[in-house]
Amino acid sequence: MRKYNEACNFVAEKAFFLKLLTNKYKLHKEVYREIREKFNQSSQFAVRIIGKVVEAYKRDKTTKPKFRELGAIQYDQRNSKIGIDKVSIMTLNGRIKLATRIGEYQKSRFDRVKGQSDLIYRNGIFYLIVVVDAPEKSNEYDPVGALGVDLGIENIAVDSDRQVFESKKVEKSRKRYSGLRNELQKVGTKSAKRKLKKLSGKERRFKKDANHVISKAIVSKAKGTARAIGMEDFLDKYTHKL
Repeated sequence: MRKYNEACNFVAEKAFFLKLLTNKYKLHKEVYREIREKFNQSSQFAVRIIGKVVEAYKRDKTTKPKFRELGAIQYDQRNSKIGIDKVSIMTLNGRIKLATRIGEYQKSRFDRVKGQSDLIYRNGIFYLIVVVDAPEKSNEYDPVGALGVDLGIENIAVDSDRQVFESKKVEKSRKRYSGLRNELQKVGTKSAKRKLKKLSGKERRFKKDANHVISKAIVSKAKGTARAIGMEDFLDKYTHKL
């Protein structure tokens, strides 16, 4: 634990100095080898140490974190094996197997263990905090059925109730932008190219706003009828007819 958290403080210092607070990939390239060599850490522990530091910076980028000497160690399936009566965990001197003491409540949920865990030390006792999958309880917002939505060109969207989501304003603007773009492309001057680039940005923002309005209307309809939303292909035959 001491070596692990000493390495965490080393990485936190490096990340702060290099301004790689939350970029796990770049930080890994900078410190991975040093963690292995300087602190005698295994490959998987090195990865976990970097991850612990990055998560700390994600919570607060303004302050360099200080890791306690006996702070928690993160384990996963690569450096630990968790059973209902014993565990095998990696240390600086290889793996050790230890008996566990577990309550009946925890035993009944052991079939949901994901393999990730935190080793913590409290008042002279080691605890292994194990992650399990806990299914969410059903609630009044669980969807009943689904509202299928098909995206098209003529019609922006059509749902399985055969409601067409279209906008005359969108079509009118599409034609206007298309005409302006063709004219500017024919001119071909530097000034025309600048205007073309500016026009492209305007058109992109307009489309984004139009899509947002329509998607919000679809979500509102699905929520109001207690249905989920499904993106489907079966509405192709209706799109052109409608």
